[in-house]
Amino acid sequence: MIISINGRLVDEREAVISAYDHGFLYGLGLFETFRTYDGRAFLLEQHLARLHEGCALLGIPHQAEPEDVQAEIDCLLAVNGLQDAYIRYSVSAGKQDLGLAQTLPDHPTVVIYIKPLAIVNKWYETGRPIQLLRTIRPKPETTVRLKSFQYMNGWLAKRELAGYAWAHEAEGVQVNELGELTEGIVSNIFFVRKDRLHTPSLAAGALPGITRSYVLRLAAHLGIPSEEGMYTFDDLLQAEEVFLTNSIQEIVPVCTIYDPDGRRTKFPSAVPGPITSALMRGYGDVV
Repeated sequence: MIISINGRLVDEREAVISAYDHGFLYGLGLFETFRTYDGRAFLLEQHLARLHEGCALLGIPHQAEPEDVQAEIDCLLAVNGLQDAYIRYSVSAGKQDLGLAQTLPDHPTVVIYIKPLAIVNKWYETGRPIQLLRTIRPKPETTVRLKSFQYMNGWLAKRELAGYAWAHEAEGVQVNELGELTEGIVSNIFFVRKDRLHTPSLAAGALPGITRSYVLRLAAHLGIPSEEGMYTFDDLLQAEEVFLTNSIQEIVPVCTIYDPDGRRTKFPSAVPGPITSALMRGYGDVV
């Protein structure tokens, strides 16, 4: 693949950044992942707004205009021979001397990665399992969880998930130190009970996902009542429908829930359920 580093197209095998980049040294960096539809990055303005807000919190001087980013994506799609793709837009703090400084470099490192989409179509028809994890999702470092380079917790969660032989293809779901639902390893989670849509509050530690926000707006447009709150794993077990969201996979219905001891709860009704199906159709109509 050909990727972009600070606006320069580079073969991924020859791509390098400084060993003194503070994204590499200290995890000081943020990223956004999204996909394209017919070559256009979906919800790009919202992704960049979240990125810019996070950069401001960290003191990373970065602003990018959506049309400029789209132009770079157009070039990457063309040079890689792709119609649509998975995109990761990363902003690292940049090169500076060893040691934590009070201010960051004036020139961050911006890398745009691209790869072919890998969509598992059967999940949308029959659902995907989820696995409750023992790995706790810690509180965010700031007032809101940032989509940062610091992925140690996600990696530990992935390692735990890999240890459950029964959880093939499952997404791991984490709770916080109080036992409140937060999110999946790479997704936000929703459930339906008594015709009302629920999703964990950002105060529980969930990432303010772009697709999460979009689905809440879509639900309001479709007349589906929704609320954000503090929930537990038991709330999922009592739900009539559960689904996951992220910017690559969109809306993925859940068919089965596993706890850490391997106990399985399978939804008796059709998957996806009626509210999940309505949201999937509404999402599909837009993209």
